[in-house]
Amino acid sequence: MDAILLITLIVGGCAALSWPLGRYMRWAMDPSGTEGLAGWFDRLFRALGGPLTREAQGWKAYLFALLACNAVMFVLSFGFMALQQWLPLNPDGKEALEGSLIFNTVASFTSNTNLQHYSGEVSMSYGSQLFALMWLQFVSAATGIAALAAMARGLAGRSVFGNFFVDVQRATFLVLLPLAIVVATLMVLGGMPMTMLGAAKATTLEGIEQVIARGPVAAFLTIKQLGTNGGGYFGPNSTQPFENPTFWTNILSCSAILIVPMASVWMFGRIVGGMRHATILFAVMMALLLAKVGMAVACESAPTQAFSSLPVERECGNLEGKELRFGSAAGPLWAVLTTCTSNGSVNCMHDSLNPLTGLVPMVGMWLNATYGGVGVGMINMFIYIVLAVFVAGMMVGRTPEYLNRRIEMREVKLAVLALFAHALLILAGTALFAVTPWGTATLNNVGAHGFSEILYEFSSATANNGSGFEGLGDNTVPWNIATGMVMLLARYIPILLPLAIAGSLARKRPTALSAGTLAVETPTFGVMLIATILFLGALTFFPAAALGPVAEHLQFMK
Repeated sequence: MDAILLITLIVGGCAALSWPLGRYMRWAMDPSGTEGLAGWFDRLFRALGGPLTREAQGWKAYLFALLACNAVMFVLSFGFMALQQWLPLNPDGKEALEGSLIFNTVASFTSNTNLQHYSGEVSMSYGSQLFALMWLQFVSAATGIAALAAMARGLAGRSVFGNFFVDVQRATFLVLLPLAIVVATLMVLGGMPMTMLGAAKATTLEGIEQVIARGPVAAFLTIKQLGTNGGGYFGPNSTQPFENPTFWTNILSCSAILIVPMASVWMFGRIVGGMRHATILFAVMMALLLAKVGMAVACESAPTQAFSSLPVERECGNLEGKELRFGSAAGPLWAVLTTCTSNGSVNCMHDSLNPLTGLVPMVGMWLNATYGGVGVGMINMFIYIVLAVFVAGMMVGRTPEYLNRRIEMREVKLAVLALFAHALLILAGTALFAVTPWGTATLNNVGAHGFSEILYEFSSATANNGSGFEGLGDNTVPWNIATGMVMLLARYIPILLPLAIAGSLARKRPTALSAGTLAVETPTFGVMLIATILFLGALTFFPAAALGPVAEHLQFMK
Protein backbone atom coordinates (compact mmCIF):
# COMPACT_ATOMS: atom_id res chain seq x y z
CA MET A 1 0.00 0.00 0.00
CA ASP A 2 2.85 2.41 0.84
CA ALA A 3 4.44 1.70 -2.53
CA ILE A 4 1.18 2.43 -4.35
CA LEU A 5 0.76 5.73 -2.50
CA LEU A 6 4.36 6.75 -3.28
CA ILE A 7 3.98 5.92 -6.98
CA THR A 8 0.62 7.69 -7.19
CA LEU A 9 1.97 10.78 -5.45
CA ILE A 10 4.99 11.12 -7.75
CA VAL A 11 3.70 9.88 -11.11
CA GLY A 12 0.15 11.16 -10.70
CA GLY A 13 1.27 14.52 -9.36
CA CYS A 14 3.72 15.04 -12.22
CA ALA A 15 1.10 14.03 -14.80
CA ALA A 16 -1.28 16.67 -13.42
CA LEU A 17 1.37 19.40 -13.26
CA SER A 18 2.73 18.60 -16.71
CA TRP A 19 -0.40 19.97 -18.41
CA PRO A 20 -0.01 23.63 -17.34
CA LEU A 21 3.77 23.36 -17.66
CA GLY A 22 3.40 22.09 -21.23
CA ARG A 23 1.16 25.05 -22.00
CA TYR A 24 3.77 27.41 -20.55
CA MET A 25 6.60 25.71 -22.47
CA ARG A 26 4.69 26.17 -25.70
CA TRP A 27 4.35 29.90 -24.92
CA ALA A 28 8.06 30.12 -24.08
CA MET A 29 9.43 28.08 -27.00
CA ASP A 30 7.00 28.99 -29.79
CA PRO A 31 5.44 32.40 -29.17
CA SER A 32 2.66 33.22 -31.60
CA GLY A 33 3.47 36.92 -32.08
CA THR A 34 5.88 39.74 -31.43
CA GLU A 35 3.65 41.57 -28.97
CA GLY A 36 3.40 41.16 -25.22
CA LEU A 37 5.90 39.58 -22.84
CA ALA A 38 6.90 36.76 -25.21
CA GLY A 39 7.74 39.30 -27.91
CA TRP A 40 9.78 41.34 -25.43
CA PHE A 41 11.84 38.28 -24.49
CA ASP A 42 12.37 37.45 -28.17
CA ARG A 43 13.68 40.94 -28.86
CA LEU A 44 15.95 40.68 -25.82
CA PHE A 45 17.34 37.29 -26.89
CA ARG A 46 17.99 38.54 -30.42
CA ALA A 47 19.78 41.59 -29.04
CA LEU A 48 21.94 39.38 -26.81
CA GLY A 49 22.69 36.92 -29.60
CA GLY A 50 23.48 39.51 -32.24
CA PRO A 51 23.60 38.58 -35.95
CA LEU A 52 23.47 34.83 -35.25
CA THR A 53 19.90 35.13 -33.98
CA ARG A 54 18.47 37.06 -36.95
CA GLU A 55 18.56 34.25 -39.49
CA ALA A 56 15.43 32.18 -40.12
CA GLN A 57 16.75 28.63 -40.28
CA GLY A 58 15.56 25.60 -42.19
CA TRP A 59 16.30 22.17 -40.76
CA LYS A 60 19.83 21.97 -42.20
CA ALA A 61 20.86 25.42 -40.97
CA TYR A 62 19.24 24.73 -37.59
CA LEU A 63 21.12 21.45 -37.23
CA PHE A 64 24.42 23.05 -38.26
CA ALA A 65 23.94 25.78 -35.64
CA LEU A 66 23.12 23.16 -33.00
CA LEU A 67 26.24 21.12 -33.77
CA ALA A 68 28.50 24.16 -33.98
CA CYS A 69 27.22 25.53 -30.67
CA ASN A 70 27.68 22.16 -28.96
CA ALA A 71 31.23 21.91 -30.34
CA VAL A 72 32.05 25.29 -28.78
CA MET A 73 30.51 24.10 -25.50
CA PHE A 74 32.75 21.04 -25.62
CA VAL A 75 35.96 23.02 -26.22
CA LEU A 76 35.26 25.64 -23.56
CA SER A 77 34.41 23.06 -20.90
CA PHE A 78 37.42 20.91 -21.79
CA GLY A 79 39.70 23.90 -21.34
CA PHE A 80 38.11 24.88 -18.02
CA MET A 81 38.48 21.40 -16.56
CA ALA A 82 42.03 20.94 -17.84
CA LEU A 83 43.06 24.20 -16.15
CA GLN A 84 40.98 23.95 -12.97
CA GLN A 85 44.07 23.81 -10.73
CA TRP A 86 44.93 27.39 -11.75
CA LEU A 87 41.42 28.83 -11.92
CA PRO A 88 39.38 30.49 -9.13
CA LEU A 89 36.87 28.75 -6.84
CA ASN A 90 39.20 25.91 -5.93
CA PRO A 91 39.41 26.20 -2.13
CA ASP A 92 40.43 22.56 -1.69
CA GLY A 93 43.23 22.65 -4.27
CA LYS A 94 41.88 20.13 -6.78
CA GLU A 95 44.32 19.09 -9.51
CA ALA A 96 43.53 18.47 -13.20
CA LEU A 97 42.07 15.13 -14.23
CA GLU A 98 43.79 12.62 -16.52
CA GLY A 99 43.30 13.44 -20.22
CA SER A 100 40.99 10.59 -21.22
CA LEU A 101 38.84 11.23 -18.15
CA ILE A 102 38.50 14.91 -19.09
CA PHE A 103 37.41 13.86 -22.60
CA ASN A 104 34.89 11.38 -21.20
CA THR A 105 33.49 13.86 -18.68
CA VAL A 106 33.12 16.72 -21.16
CA ALA A 107 31.59 14.40 -23.78
CA SER A 108 29.24 13.11 -21.08
CA PHE A 109 27.98 16.50 -19.93
CA THR A 110 27.87 18.05 -23.40
CA SER A 111 25.70 15.16 -24.59
CA ASN A 112 23.33 15.48 -21.59
CA THR A 113 24.48 12.03 -20.39
CA ASN A 114 26.49 12.83 -17.25
CA LEU A 115 28.07 9.39 -17.05
CA GLN A 116 30.66 9.83 -14.31
CA HIS A 117 33.88 7.85 -14.09
CA TYR A 118 35.00 10.04 -11.17
CA SER A 119 33.74 11.26 -7.79
CA GLY A 120 32.75 14.91 -7.95
CA GLU A 121 33.74 15.86 -4.42
CA VAL A 122 37.16 14.23 -4.87
CA SER A 123 38.04 15.42 -8.37
CA MET A 124 36.26 18.69 -9.17
CA SER A 125 36.81 22.25 -7.96
CA TYR A 126 33.79 24.43 -7.25
CA GLY A 127 34.61 26.33 -10.44
CA SER A 128 34.52 23.16 -12.56
CA GLN A 129 31.31 22.02 -10.90
CA LEU A 130 29.57 25.37 -11.52
CA PHE A 131 31.05 26.90 -14.67
CA ALA A 132 31.81 23.76 -16.66
CA LEU A 133 29.52 20.95 -15.51
CA MET A 134 26.48 22.82 -14.18
CA TRP A 135 26.58 25.22 -17.14
CA LEU A 136 26.59 22.23 -19.49
CA GLN A 137 23.65 20.76 -17.60
CA PHE A 138 21.63 23.87 -18.48
CA VAL A 139 22.66 24.30 -22.11
CA SER A 140 22.66 20.60 -23.03
CA ALA A 141 19.13 20.24 -21.66
CA ALA A 142 18.13 23.45 -23.45
CA THR A 143 19.53 21.95 -26.68
CA GLY A 144 17.12 19.00 -26.36
CA ILE A 145 14.10 21.24 -25.78
CA ALA A 146 15.13 23.49 -28.69
CA ALA A 147 15.52 20.48 -31.03
CA LEU A 148 12.02 19.23 -30.13
CA ALA A 149 10.49 22.66 -30.74
CA ALA A 150 12.22 22.85 -34.13
CA MET A 151 11.06 19.36 -35.14
CA ALA A 152 7.51 20.17 -34.08
CA ARG A 153 7.51 23.32 -36.24
CA GLY A 154 8.57 21.24 -39.22
CA LEU A 155 5.86 18.67 -38.59
CA ALA A 156 3.37 21.52 -38.36
CA GLY A 157 4.27 22.31 -41.98
CA ARG A 158 6.49 25.32 -41.48
CA SER A 159 9.47 25.72 -43.79
CA VAL A 160 11.27 27.78 -41.13
CA PHE A 161 12.30 25.67 -38.13
CA GLY A 162 13.16 28.70 -36.03
CA ASN A 163 16.56 29.90 -34.89
CA PHE A 164 18.63 27.64 -32.65
CA PHE A 165 20.39 30.44 -30.80
CA VAL A 166 17.08 32.05 -29.87
CA ASP A 167 15.53 28.70 -28.95
CA VAL A 168 18.36 27.67 -26.65
CA GLN A 169 18.03 31.00 -24.80
CA ARG A 170 14.28 30.50 -24.51
CA ALA A 171 14.75 27.02 -23.09
CA THR A 172 17.46 28.13 -20.67
CA PHE A 173 16.08 31.41 -19.34
CA LEU A 174 12.31 30.92 -19.67
CA VAL A 175 11.95 27.19 -18.89
CA LEU A 176 14.89 25.66 -17.02
CA LEU A 177 16.16 28.58 -14.95
CA PRO A 178 12.79 29.57 -13.39
CA LEU A 179 12.06 25.93 -12.55
CA ALA A 180 15.56 25.52 -11.11
CA ILE A 181 15.16 28.56 -8.84
CA VAL A 182 11.92 27.22 -7.40
CA VAL A 183 13.18 23.65 -6.92
CA ALA A 184 16.57 24.75 -5.52
CA THR A 185 14.81 26.93 -2.95
CA LEU A 186 12.72 23.96 -1.84
CA MET A 187 15.82 21.77 -1.71
CA VAL A 188 17.66 24.24 0.54
CA LEU A 189 14.60 24.42 2.81
CA GLY A 190 14.72 20.61 2.88
CA GLY A 191 18.24 20.67 4.30
CA MET A 192 20.46 20.50 1.22
CA PRO A 193 23.80 22.38 1.51
CA MET A 194 24.42 25.51 -0.56
CA THR A 195 27.76 27.11 0.29
CA MET A 196 30.97 28.30 -1.35
CA LEU A 197 33.08 27.43 1.70
CA GLY A 198 35.63 24.65 1.46
CA ALA A 199 35.29 21.20 2.99
CA ALA A 200 34.41 21.13 6.70
CA LYS A 201 36.73 19.45 9.16
CA ALA A 202 35.47 17.67 12.26
CA THR A 203 37.04 15.62 15.02
CA THR A 204 35.37 12.29 15.69
CA LEU A 205 34.83 10.77 19.14
CA GLU A 206 37.94 8.67 18.53
CA GLY A 207 39.95 11.87 18.04
CA ILE A 208 40.42 11.40 14.28
CA GLU A 209 40.03 14.38 11.96
CA GLN A 210 37.33 13.86 9.32
CA VAL A 211 37.02 15.95 6.17
CA ILE A 212 33.38 16.49 5.08
CA ALA A 213 32.92 17.60 1.49
CA ARG A 214 30.29 20.25 0.80
CA GLY A 215 29.67 23.08 -1.66
CA PRO A 216 26.94 24.55 -3.92
CA VAL A 217 25.05 21.26 -3.87
CA ALA A 218 21.47 22.56 -4.19
CA ALA A 219 22.17 24.55 -7.35
CA PHE A 220 23.96 21.63 -9.00
CA LEU A 221 21.46 18.97 -7.99
CA THR A 222 18.40 20.93 -9.11
CA ILE A 223 19.38 21.19 -12.76
CA LYS A 224 20.78 17.67 -12.65
CA GLN A 225 17.20 16.47 -12.10
CA LEU A 226 15.19 19.03 -14.08
CA GLY A 227 17.42 18.73 -17.15
CA THR A 228 17.43 14.90 -17.02
CA ASN A 229 21.19 15.20 -16.60
CA GLY A 230 21.78 12.94 -13.61
CA GLY A 231 25.39 13.78 -12.80
CA GLY A 232 25.84 13.87 -9.04
CA TYR A 233 27.75 16.52 -7.12
CA PHE A 234 29.04 13.66 -4.98
CA GLY A 235 30.22 10.26 -6.19
CA PRO A 236 27.38 8.32 -4.51
CA ASN A 237 24.88 10.61 -6.26
CA SER A 238 21.45 10.88 -4.60
CA THR A 239 22.28 8.11 -2.14
CA GLN A 240 24.45 10.73 -0.39
CA PRO A 241 22.49 12.50 2.39
CA PHE A 242 23.69 15.95 1.28
CA GLU A 243 22.12 15.32 -2.16
CA ASN A 244 18.98 13.72 -0.71
CA PRO A 245 18.46 14.80 2.91
CA THR A 246 14.85 13.75 3.59
CA PHE A 247 11.87 11.76 2.38
CA TRP A 248 10.39 14.95 0.91
CA THR A 249 13.53 15.88 -1.04
CA ASN A 250 13.44 12.33 -2.38
CA ILE A 251 9.90 12.90 -3.68
CA LEU A 252 10.86 16.35 -5.01
CA SER A 253 13.85 14.88 -6.85
CA CYS A 254 11.75 12.14 -8.45
CA SER A 255 9.16 14.71 -9.50
CA ALA A 256 11.84 16.99 -10.96
CA ILE A 257 13.13 14.09 -13.04
CA LEU A 258 9.73 13.43 -14.58
CA ILE A 259 7.96 16.77 -14.91
CA VAL A 260 9.74 18.40 -17.90
CA PRO A 261 9.79 15.25 -20.10
CA MET A 262 6.05 14.85 -19.47
CA ALA A 263 5.38 18.51 -20.27
CA SER A 264 7.41 18.19 -23.48
CA VAL A 265 4.72 15.88 -24.90
CA TRP A 266 2.05 18.54 -24.35
CA MET A 267 4.33 21.23 -25.78
CA PHE A 268 4.80 19.09 -28.89
CA GLY A 269 1.04 18.58 -29.24
CA ARG A 270 0.33 22.30 -29.00
CA ILE A 271 2.96 23.26 -31.57
CA VAL A 272 1.83 20.69 -34.16
CA GLY A 273 -1.83 21.45 -33.43
CA GLY A 274 -2.71 17.90 -32.41
CA MET A 275 -3.63 17.73 -28.74
CA ARG A 276 -5.70 14.55 -29.20
CA HIS A 277 -2.66 12.93 -30.79
CA ALA A 278 -0.50 14.15 -27.90
CA THR A 279 -2.98 12.61 -25.46
CA ILE A 280 -2.55 9.22 -27.14
CA LEU A 281 1.24 9.56 -27.00
CA PHE A 282 1.12 10.58 -23.34
CA ALA A 283 -1.09 7.58 -22.55
CA VAL A 284 1.25 5.18 -24.39
CA MET A 285 4.25 6.50 -22.48
CA MET A 286 2.34 6.34 -19.20
CA ALA A 287 1.29 2.72 -19.82
CA LEU A 288 4.89 1.68 -20.51
CA LEU A 289 6.15 3.63 -17.50
CA LEU A 290 3.64 2.07 -15.09
CA ALA A 291 4.32 -1.41 -16.45
CA LYS A 292 8.03 -0.99 -15.78
CA VAL A 293 7.45 0.51 -12.34
CA GLY A 294 5.14 -2.37 -11.42
CA MET A 295 7.62 -5.00 -12.61
CA ALA A 296 10.57 -3.37 -10.85
CA VAL A 297 8.78 -3.01 -7.49
CA ALA A 298 7.41 -6.58 -7.71
CA CYS A 299 10.78 -8.12 -8.63
CA GLU A 300 12.56 -6.21 -5.88
CA SER A 301 10.08 -7.45 -3.26
CA ALA A 302 11.91 -10.79 -3.37
CA PRO A 303 15.00 -11.01 -1.13
CA THR A 304 18.44 -10.92 -2.65
CA GLN A 305 19.94 -14.38 -2.93
CA ALA A 306 22.82 -13.67 -0.53
CA PHE A 307 20.47 -12.77 2.36
CA SER A 308 17.39 -14.81 1.51
CA SER A 309 17.60 -16.73 4.79
CA LEU A 310 17.31 -13.60 6.96
CA PRO A 311 13.81 -12.88 8.35
CA VAL A 312 14.04 -9.14 7.63
CA GLU A 313 14.76 -9.85 3.95
CA ARG A 314 11.79 -12.19 3.67
CA GLU A 315 9.54 -9.50 5.11
CA CYS A 316 10.91 -6.41 3.35
CA GLY A 317 12.39 -7.66 0.09
CA ASN A 318 15.84 -6.82 -1.21
CA LEU A 319 17.35 -4.19 1.10
CA GLU A 320 20.91 -4.49 -0.20
CA GLY A 321 22.22 -1.23 -1.66
CA LYS A 322 19.10 0.73 -0.65
CA GLU A 323 18.61 3.99 1.19
CA LEU A 324 16.45 2.56 4.00
CA ARG A 325 15.04 5.95 5.07
CA PHE A 326 12.72 5.98 2.05
CA GLY A 327 11.33 2.43 2.08
CA SER A 328 12.11 -0.56 -0.11
CA ALA A 329 9.97 0.67 -3.06
CA ALA A 330 11.75 4.02 -3.43
CA GLY A 331 14.88 2.46 -4.95
CA PRO A 332 13.27 0.51 -7.82
CA LEU A 333 10.83 3.39 -8.47
CA TRP A 334 13.72 5.84 -8.87
CA ALA A 335 15.63 3.29 -10.99
CA VAL A 336 12.72 3.19 -13.45
CA LEU A 337 12.12 6.94 -13.51
CA THR A 338 15.78 7.73 -14.03
CA THR A 339 16.18 5.30 -16.95
CA CYS A 340 12.84 6.06 -18.59
CA THR A 341 13.81 9.72 -18.76
CA SER A 342 17.54 9.43 -19.56
CA ASN A 343 18.28 11.10 -16.22
CA GLY A 344 20.80 8.68 -14.71
CA SER A 345 20.78 9.82 -11.08
CA VAL A 346 20.29 7.07 -8.49
CA ASN A 347 19.15 6.67 -4.90
CA CYS A 348 20.14 3.02 -4.72
CA MET A 349 22.94 0.93 -6.21
CA HIS A 350 21.70 -0.70 -9.41
CA ASP A 351 24.43 -3.32 -9.09
CA SER A 352 22.56 -4.60 -6.02
CA LEU A 353 19.17 -4.94 -7.69
CA ASN A 354 17.73 -8.40 -8.22
CA PRO A 355 18.48 -9.66 -11.75
CA LEU A 356 15.04 -9.05 -13.25
CA THR A 357 14.78 -5.71 -11.47
CA GLY A 358 18.09 -4.75 -13.05
CA LEU A 359 16.65 -5.71 -16.43
CA VAL A 360 13.88 -3.09 -16.15
CA PRO A 361 16.22 -0.03 -16.19
CA MET A 362 18.00 -1.58 -19.18
CA VAL A 363 14.67 -1.89 -20.99
CA GLY A 364 14.01 1.78 -20.28
CA MET A 365 17.31 2.70 -21.91
CA TRP A 366 16.88 0.28 -24.82
CA LEU A 367 13.45 1.70 -25.74
CA ASN A 368 14.55 5.24 -24.78
CA ALA A 369 11.14 6.77 -25.44
CA THR A 370 9.08 6.50 -22.24
CA TYR A 371 8.97 10.27 -21.82
CA GLY A 372 12.75 10.19 -22.27
CA GLY A 373 15.14 13.09 -21.81
CA VAL A 374 13.94 16.68 -21.96
CA GLY A 375 12.94 17.22 -25.57
CA VAL A 376 14.84 14.28 -27.02
CA GLY A 377 12.53 11.70 -25.44
CA MET A 378 9.68 12.93 -27.62
CA ILE A 379 12.08 13.03 -30.58
CA ASN A 380 12.93 9.35 -29.98
CA MET A 381 9.22 8.51 -29.76
CA PHE A 382 8.75 10.19 -33.14
CA ILE A 383 10.99 7.51 -34.70
CA TYR A 384 8.64 4.80 -33.43
CA ILE A 385 5.64 6.83 -34.61
CA VAL A 386 6.99 6.95 -38.17
CA LEU A 387 7.49 3.18 -38.22
CA ALA A 388 4.14 2.47 -36.57
CA VAL A 389 2.30 4.69 -39.07
CA PHE A 390 4.05 3.01 -42.00
CA VAL A 391 3.53 -0.56 -40.75
CA ALA A 392 -0.09 0.04 -39.71
CA GLY A 393 -0.88 1.69 -43.02
CA MET A 394 0.57 -1.22 -44.96
CA MET A 395 -1.24 -3.79 -42.80
CA VAL A 396 -4.71 -2.32 -43.24
CA GLY A 397 -4.23 -1.00 -46.76
CA ARG A 398 -4.45 2.67 -45.82
CA THR A 399 -2.25 5.55 -46.82
CA PRO A 400 0.59 5.94 -44.29
CA GLU A 401 0.24 9.61 -43.38
CA TYR A 402 1.31 11.55 -40.34
CA LEU A 403 -0.18 14.95 -39.57
CA ASN A 404 -1.58 15.17 -43.12
CA ARG A 405 1.73 14.36 -44.80
CA ARG A 406 2.58 11.10 -46.48
CA ILE A 407 5.19 8.80 -44.94
CA GLU A 408 7.27 7.38 -47.79
CA MET A 409 10.39 5.29 -48.21
CA ARG A 410 12.82 8.14 -47.47
CA GLU A 411 11.30 8.81 -44.04
CA VAL A 412 11.14 5.12 -43.18
CA LYS A 413 14.80 4.58 -44.11
CA LEU A 414 15.89 7.46 -41.88
CA ALA A 415 13.78 6.13 -38.98
CA VAL A 416 15.22 2.61 -39.36
CA LEU A 417 18.73 4.06 -39.50
CA ALA A 418 18.13 5.90 -36.20
CA LEU A 419 16.99 2.70 -34.46
CA PHE A 420 19.83 0.73 -36.02
CA ALA A 421 22.42 3.23 -34.78
CA HIS A 422 21.01 3.01 -31.24
CA ALA A 423 21.17 -0.79 -31.24
CA LEU A 424 24.60 -0.93 -32.90
CA LEU A 425 26.25 1.38 -30.37
CA ILE A 426 24.93 -0.70 -27.46
CA LEU A 427 25.51 -4.20 -28.81
CA ALA A 428 28.77 -3.68 -30.71
CA GLY A 429 30.39 -1.93 -27.75
CA THR A 430 29.17 -4.62 -25.36
CA ALA A 431 30.45 -7.41 -27.62
CA LEU A 432 33.88 -5.81 -27.99
CA PHE A 433 34.43 -5.21 -24.27
CA ALA A 434 32.95 -8.59 -23.26
CA VAL A 435 35.61 -10.50 -25.21
CA THR A 436 38.67 -8.28 -24.61
CA PRO A 437 40.67 -7.31 -21.50
CA TRP A 438 39.36 -3.76 -22.00
CA GLY A 439 36.17 -4.98 -20.35
CA THR A 440 36.89 -8.30 -18.67
CA ALA A 441 39.85 -6.95 -16.68
CA THR A 442 37.65 -4.24 -15.14
CA LEU A 443 34.81 -6.47 -13.89
CA ASN A 444 33.97 -6.92 -10.23
CA ASN A 445 31.86 -9.97 -11.05
CA VAL A 446 32.14 -12.85 -13.48
CA GLY A 447 29.50 -14.71 -15.47
CA ALA A 448 26.09 -13.30 -16.29
CA HIS A 449 26.28 -10.43 -13.80
CA GLY A 450 29.63 -9.30 -15.16
CA PHE A 451 28.18 -9.33 -18.67
CA SER A 452 25.25 -7.26 -17.37
CA GLU A 453 27.67 -4.67 -16.00
CA ILE A 454 29.23 -4.20 -19.45
CA LEU A 455 25.83 -4.27 -21.19
CA TYR A 456 24.43 -1.70 -18.75
CA GLU A 457 27.39 0.66 -19.23
CA PHE A 458 27.01 0.78 -23.01
CA SER A 459 23.21 0.97 -22.72
CA SER A 460 23.58 3.94 -20.39
CA ALA A 461 26.11 5.70 -22.62
CA THR A 462 24.04 5.15 -25.76
CA ALA A 463 20.77 6.24 -24.17
CA ASN A 464 22.51 9.38 -22.82
CA ASN A 465 21.48 8.18 -19.38
CA GLY A 466 24.57 8.15 -17.22
CA SER A 467 23.67 5.62 -14.52
CA GLY A 468 25.75 2.50 -14.00
CA PHE A 469 25.80 -0.87 -12.29
CA GLU A 470 28.91 0.43 -10.49
CA GLY A 471 30.53 -2.98 -10.10
CA LEU A 472 32.75 -1.92 -12.96
CA GLY A 473 36.23 -0.36 -12.82
CA ASP A 474 35.36 1.96 -15.69
CA ASN A 475 37.89 4.76 -15.14
CA THR A 476 40.38 3.38 -17.67
CA VAL A 477 41.56 4.81 -20.98
CA PRO A 478 39.61 2.27 -23.12
CA TRP A 479 36.39 2.80 -21.17
CA ASN A 480 36.77 6.59 -21.14
CA ILE A 481 37.42 6.87 -24.86
CA ALA A 482 34.88 4.26 -25.97
CA THR A 483 31.97 5.52 -23.90
CA GLY A 484 32.90 9.14 -24.67
CA MET A 485 32.66 8.49 -28.41
CA VAL A 486 29.44 6.50 -27.96
CA MET A 487 27.82 9.30 -25.96
CA LEU A 488 28.57 11.89 -28.63
CA LEU A 489 27.35 9.72 -31.52
CA ALA A 490 24.26 8.62 -29.60
CA ARG A 491 23.38 12.22 -28.76
CA TYR A 492 23.52 13.78 -32.21
CA ILE A 493 22.49 10.96 -34.57
CA PRO A 494 19.00 10.72 -32.96
CA ILE A 495 18.62 14.50 -33.29
CA LEU A 496 19.96 14.72 -36.86
CA LEU A 497 17.81 12.00 -38.42
CA PRO A 498 14.40 13.06 -36.95
CA LEU A 499 15.08 16.66 -37.97
CA ALA A 500 15.83 15.38 -41.48
CA ILE A 501 12.52 13.47 -41.47
CA ALA A 502 10.66 16.56 -40.28
CA GLY A 503 12.36 18.61 -42.98
CA SER A 504 11.34 16.06 -45.61
CA LEU A 505 7.72 16.06 -44.41
CA ALA A 506 7.62 19.88 -44.22
CA ARG A 507 8.38 20.09 -47.96
CA LYS A 508 5.42 17.89 -48.86
CA ARG A 509 2.03 19.26 -49.76
CA PRO A 510 -0.61 18.52 -47.09
CA THR A 511 -3.15 15.88 -48.05
CA ALA A 512 -6.85 16.11 -47.32
CA LEU A 513 -8.30 13.74 -44.77
CA SER A 514 -10.28 10.86 -46.25
CA ALA A 515 -11.72 7.50 -45.32
CA GLY A 516 -8.38 5.96 -46.32
CA THR A 517 -6.31 8.08 -43.95
CA LEU A 518 -4.85 6.29 -40.93
CA ALA A 519 -5.91 8.27 -37.87
CA VAL A 520 -3.19 8.83 -35.24
CA GLU A 521 -5.61 10.25 -32.66
CA THR A 522 -7.36 7.02 -31.68
CA PRO A 523 -6.72 4.36 -29.04
CA THR A 524 -6.24 1.86 -31.87
CA PHE A 525 -3.17 3.74 -33.03
CA GLY A 526 -1.94 3.84 -29.43
CA VAL A 527 -2.15 0.04 -29.23
CA MET A 528 -0.32 -0.24 -32.56
CA LEU A 529 2.39 2.11 -31.31
CA ILE A 530 2.92 0.06 -28.15
CA ALA A 531 3.10 -3.13 -30.21
CA THR A 532 5.68 -1.57 -32.54
CA ILE A 533 7.86 -0.41 -29.65
CA LEU A 534 7.76 -3.74 -27.83
CA PHE A 535 8.19 -5.85 -30.96
CA LEU A 536 11.22 -3.91 -32.21
CA GLY A 537 12.72 -3.78 -28.73
CA ALA A 538 12.31 -7.52 -28.15
CA LEU A 539 13.76 -8.46 -31.53
CA THR A 540 16.77 -6.21 -31.00
CA PHE A 541 17.72 -6.72 -27.37
CA PHE A 542 16.26 -10.00 -26.08
CA PRO A 543 19.37 -12.07 -26.97
CA ALA A 544 21.56 -9.70 -24.95
CA ALA A 545 19.07 -9.74 -22.06
CA ALA A 546 19.08 -13.55 -22.13
CA LEU A 547 22.87 -13.61 -21.70
CA GLY A 548 22.79 -11.16 -18.80
CA PRO A 549 19.90 -10.53 -16.37
CA VAL A 550 17.72 -13.44 -17.51
CA ALA A 551 20.59 -15.95 -17.26
CA GLU A 552 21.49 -14.64 -13.78
CA HIS A 553 17.88 -14.99 -12.65
CA LEU A 554 17.72 -18.58 -13.89
CA GLN A 555 20.96 -19.40 -12.07
CA PHE A 556 19.40 -18.26 -8.79
CA MET A 557 16.36 -20.45 -9.37
CA LYS A 558 18.43 -23.67 -9.19
